[in-house]
Amino acid sequence: MDLIASCAAFVAVSRHASFTQGAAAAGIPQPVASRRIAALERHLGALVLERSSRTVVLTPFGRDMLPMAQRLVDLADAMRDNADRARLRVFDLAVPVSCPALALARLIADGRHHGLYFDVVPAEPSQRSDLVRAREVHAAITAVPPGDGTWQVPVGLAGNDQADTAMFLEELRPARTAGSAPRRVWIQPEDVVPHVLDRMVRLGNAVGLQRSQITTARTVPAAVSRAISGADLLLCSRREAEAWGLGWRPVGEEPFSRGYTITSADKEDGRKVRALLSDAIADCLGA
Repeated sequence: MDLIASCAAFVAVSRHASFTQGAAAAGIPQPVASRRIAALERHLGALVLERSSRTVVLTPFGRDMLPMAQRLVDLADAMRDNADRARLRVFDLAVPVSCPALALARLIADGRHHGLYFDVVPAEPSQRSDLVRAREVHAAITAVPPGDGTWQVPVGLAGNDQADTAMFLEELRPARTAGSAPRRVWIQPEDVVPHVLDRMVRLGNAVGLQRSQITTARTVPAAVSRAISGADLLLCSRREAEAWGLGWRPVGEEPFSRGYTITSADKEDGRKVRALLSDAIADCLGA
């Protein structure tokens, strides 16, 4: 007896209270469903269904067995899914939350073209590294200092000002904006890393900004809202600024960039992704 097939028929018929409808839902002929359930009853040693000319109802024994039959069917489905993923070498790639959906779709399509099948898992910088260490993903696009990265993404200051010249943090000193609230620079989660945030804080201190003028936001929408609704500025890439309808200017005192590399549990996976999908990943990052 095929125990899984018999349990699947039992679950389907029980759910629909009908052999005809249950068999149709399971994608098998009605006589096959009847035979499989009869075989299951012989295997278990008791009836699981009471049959009449009009309805099908669970016996008390059937009510006790149904949850276990459902779990067995669910486990079999999960095993088939995992087997499909294993045959295709499907692996999960952690990516920055800010990657555009269309660019990620192109990345996945390019991967399939090269025989790499993967899903993307958007996550913040520290989470991406943790996911690789915990082996919850196979690889991740991780944040590193620009000089250590395969990809570099320049970041600057975005706001309602549409000027295309460099923006100096020195211009934000409270003494330069007397009579109005100090303008702040908001740091989105993707840039809460030492080689960006710490450098920005040090630069702010050096040019005389108040400590509160360099501020981190918990989410990207929260950071963007501060820039589009007032005089505050947002640290971001040029492509991000364009997507949000903001003007973008490089930082005048010194250049700022995000750096990215591939980190993987299996070095061969990381090497292959980097070698075959470098351009597609650059497009996702705005590099």
